[in-house]
Amino acid sequence: MTDVPLSQLLSVRRTQPLSCKMAATAPSAAPPAAAPPQSPTAAPPAPAGSAPPAAAPTPPAAPAPPPAAPLSAALSGPFPGGRVVRLHPVVLASIVDSFERRNEGAARVIGTLLGTVDKHSVEVTNCFSVPHNESEDEVAVDMEFAKNMYELHKKVSPSEIILGWYATGHDITEHSVLIHEYYSREAHNPIHLTVDTSLQNSRMSIKAYVSAPMGVPGKTMGVMFTPLTVKYVYYDTERIGVDLIMKTCFSPNRVIGLSSDLQQVGSASARIQDTLTMVLQYAEDVLSGKVAADNTVGRFLMDLINQVPKISPEDFETMLNSNINDLLMVTYLANLTQSQIALNEKLLSL
Repeated sequence: MTDVPLSQLLSVRRTQPLSCKMAATAPSAAPPAAAPPQSPTAAPPAPAGSAPPAAAPTPPAAPAPPPAAPLSAALSGPFPGGRVVRLHPVVLASIVDSFERRNEGAARVIGTLLGTVDKHSVEVTNCFSVPHNESEDEVAVDMEFAKNMYELHKKVSPSEIILGWYATGHDITEHSVLIHEYYSREAHNPIHLTVDTSLQNSRMSIKAYVSAPMGVPGKTMGVMFTPLTVKYVYYDTERIGVDLIMKTCFSPNRVIGLSSDLQQVGSASARIQDTLTMVLQYAEDVLSGKVAADNTVGRFLMDLINQVPKISPEDFETMLNSNINDLLMVTYLANLTQSQIALNEKLLSL
């Protein structure tokens, strides 16, 4: 397949049948560059009895320009983050939103995955959709749009790099192999994330793959996609949004209003109380021998206890009463101000 620059539209035609998991691609070799013709020049005649002139030294060849760097930094190793993909909820929300807003007649949507890489895992924190068109024999992706979007994302989050791409659907198609081949030029061993928006088996299946070449050297080569482990992580701000979305599952009209500050404090206190009850029950089961002790859980509980401020009951009661008195004073002043305003309006109306 011929390389296509970023400034053009990627358009690949299918020349031979491809399977869903493997793409047959013949190795291609670039033709040798032809040397530019040189015009012969007549040498001036040498005078009789003189030594032949020395040949002029050949000027050194200019060094070849370095290859253009890809959009993302080069990542070392067969799969730099191990075999774990850490996925944030905002990525899934963006994918589902782009699918709901897709063009009429489009079967699926694709996009670019952004995030960070460490030695333990790959963390996908952001994404954006990329316009594309698919037919039975052709797939076209607007990579100029993808390049511009990535440049804009770098201005906001310079630490995020291209990790791969996503597509809605429950399987890897022959067109997916061609698109994955292009993303291989932008990131070393990119990730392919599939999100089943058709909700087969009444659930949204989310899978991640990484490609590996297979075949006989010098012969027809293929690509095999191997699955990766997907783990869901979130920031504190994302957790608030996820909790609010989950409440709509139990609403008849799928609509729910925002809670007041007092309601949020009450729900948070109820969750803390339920968690403490579960922790106390676990500790009692360990002491009674019903459950085997776990050193990791014990360390977590010790860290949790150490984070609690060490305040005596008397000091805590004094602080609480002081805050309550301040709150009552503010409430009294607010009611007094409201009464004065109402009295002033009555006097002005006379």
